[in-house]
Amino acid sequence: MTLFDRRPLHRLQQQLSTLAERSLDRHVRLAVTGLSRSGKTAFITALVHQLEQAGLQQARLPLWQVSASGRLLGVRRVPQQHHHIPSFGYEAGLAALSGEPPAWPAPTRGLSELRLELRYHSRHPLWRHLGGDTAQLFVEIVDYPGEWLLDLPLLQQSYGQWSQQVREQLAEPALLALAQPWLTLEVGLDGERRHDEALAASLAQAYTAYLHEAKATLGRQLIQPGRFVLPGDYAGAPVLQFTPWLWPAPRQSAAPDSLYAMFEQRFEHYKRHLVAGFYHDHFASFDRQVVLVDCLAPLQQGPAAWDDLTQTLGLLLQSFQYGQSGWWRRLFAPRIDRLLFAASKADHVTPDQHGALQALLASLTQRGRAQARFEGIQVASQVLASVRAGQFHTLTHAGKPLTVIEGTGLDGSPVALFPGDLPTGRPDASYWQAPIRPLALRPRPWDQTGPLPHLRLDQALEFLLGDKLR
Repeated sequence: MTLFDRRPLHRLQQQLSTLAERSLDRHVRLAVTGLSRSGKTAFITALVHQLEQAGLQQARLPLWQVSASGRLLGVRRVPQQHHHIPSFGYEAGLAALSGEPPAWPAPTRGLSELRLELRYHSRHPLWRHLGGDTAQLFVEIVDYPGEWLLDLPLLQQSYGQWSQQVREQLAEPALLALAQPWLTLEVGLDGERRHDEALAASLAQAYTAYLHEAKATLGRQLIQPGRFVLPGDYAGAPVLQFTPWLWPAPRQSAAPDSLYAMFEQRFEHYKRHLVAGFYHDHFASFDRQVVLVDCLAPLQQGPAAWDDLTQTLGLLLQSFQYGQSGWWRRLFAPRIDRLLFAASKADHVTPDQHGALQALLASLTQRGRAQARFEGIQVASQVLASVRAGQFHTLTHAGKPLTVIEGTGLDGSPVALFPGDLPTGRPDASYWQAPIRPLALRPRPWDQTGPLPHLRLDQALEFLLGDKLR
């Protein structure tokens, strides 16, 4: 038998292996997402690191029961089964965190994954009946940009409807001002203009620059199409060279050789192959989902940024295929059965503000949590720091104790300040007169002789994996 002939057999073996793991509830596909700068790469790097440290009995994870009880036998990385998906850059992330000076891992740019094998002493009566108590759990961790999920609503829109939606968004003066270089790139453009590849590429480049500028200067997260700002393997491809049409439309139906018709065709191709393709090939197979949320950034950027993040999270959370995972569904149609909302960067506020941070997270994700509970899945909300960069210190100020955050700024300068009190919901007008002060800290020096410092990663592990390790 030739190597080519073995390929179908190899794929069948992989499918049978996955099927066996699911039938025994020994396989979890854990997806991690969030919008830009929510800390996805740091979260996964820290999570895998803590798991490996727990396998060496060096981690400090008191709330993760399998580790705290001494039943965890070991954790190791094993080859991933999806060979066409890039591997998550775990070693590169650790190298950045332990560098001189330490730095945050490079942000998520596309889809990646890694696979772990956990061995533990099981308390399940089935294992004891079979003559032993040693069990395995395989965990696939998948990293992908949350921006890609924001494209799913496009599946319900025509090119004209999407263009109208963007036109309505540009009624906001700040967005309209940023869009001027794109809208005025070609004077006199209308729906009768014949297609021109160079013009299409220039307009798409100007529109992409507008999207980046809206994110950077106004803190906007509702960016569509999402792959324009995070193209992955499609950078420079014609499928990403279109824009919404905000110029005079064709007088009747668009001519087949018109720029309008070409943009419409590329919009439909984008939906069919990139949006629906990603959902079908990857998203529908997730068992559990972590959604990381940076609740602090919009508090520093203004009420429009807060409302934009609320709307964006609402759209993102509509994408999940909720539902309880019975054994039949686990075999043939796995569905997300546990959903964790995590407010990242908890070390950037003082401990007495963690309750307010939790309330902010609940306010931002209210719609998604309600939908998930209606579908019967377990939902949890936590505040955490994957890698703890800020330390808390109490000093006397004006004769009263004051807790401040100490750390190192991204430029290497020491930081010691009280960032301010957090609101517990959407801030009122008075809050924006004196919002919290922004903090940008780099990781603390770490010599790799022990586990990375964190806040509440053990609580996250218990919710995500605890029921599989009993």
